[in-house]
Amino acid sequence: MGTSFKSYRYRVAGLPFSVSLPGTLDAASLLSSFSPFAVKEPSGGGRDIFCLDVLPGPGSRREGAVLLERTDNDMGHLSLYRQPGGYCVEIRQKDSGPVHVLSASGDFSSAEACVDWTDPSGGTVLNSMLRIMFSQSALLHHAVSIHASAVCLDGRAYLFTGPSGTGKSTHSALWIKCFPGCMLLNDDNPVLKVSGDTVTACGSPWSGKTPCYRDMEVPVGGIVRLYQAGKNRFIPKNDVEAFSCLLPGCSVIRHDSRLLDALCDTLSAVASGVGTGILECRPDMEAAILCRESVCV
Repeated sequence: MGTSFKSYRYRVAGLPFSVSLPGTLDAASLLSSFSPFAVKEPSGGGRDIFCLDVLPGPGSRREGAVLLERTDNDMGHLSLYRQPGGYCVEIRQKDSGPVHVLSASGDFSSAEACVDWTDPSGGTVLNSMLRIMFSQSALLHHAVSIHASAVCLDGRAYLFTGPSGTGKSTHSALWIKCFPGCMLLNDDNPVLKVSGDTVTACGSPWSGKTPCYRDMEVPVGGIVRLYQAGKNRFIPKNDVEAFSCLLPGCSVIRHDSRLLDALCDTLSAVASGVGTGILECRPDMEAAILCRESVCV
């Protein structure tokens, strides 16, 4: 008898997608952070931006695949290949661990995943594969995943970006402590979405080490790139400089001109429609107060 499959549907930032899993796997435990984003209707009234089929058994890249880059990040050791028909991503959690394979179409609208379930981190790998699929396919729908911590205050979202270790989560915590009614929207990968002249920040199933998975969409009040410094100073940025503040934190395959162009179009709209700046700061309350006074104008 063949393997039976079950389809699960989710919607993040208003963008629906589906995941097909072998019937022996439990989505509720493997993808617990996705529960707030689950939808029962076929696709939420719109076409799925991608479909991911999780297949039983090992996978491999296709003949003729060309290595584009290797990176080490919070998802593990990643190798990205361009292959006939699209892309292949190999993920290894540890140097000696098994290799998991994601094969995606060129526009990331469909993919097949082969996860070695003997690996105790198989669920984490599947979560990472979905993050890769969403971050790339969303670019073609006027949305972008950004590495940032985001808070909500007075009906507006404020995002704090910057290199790893610069205190994004710490700065969000300072806002929550300083300003009554302030709450965390997402602590690692919120989604920015552009619709007409409106820029919104949306929660996602990917929130780093902080379990904050809110299915919310909030107009953006400001975006600030943080740098550690000995004193607090806010520097407003506009147009090209604002764009340059946002670009480093965004997820995109820079070898792909179509995806990169889509990202640049979205970021240009964000940069022109949202107050942006650099905050050189210490990890203290005064930094949070200065940031709010500077960006909430």
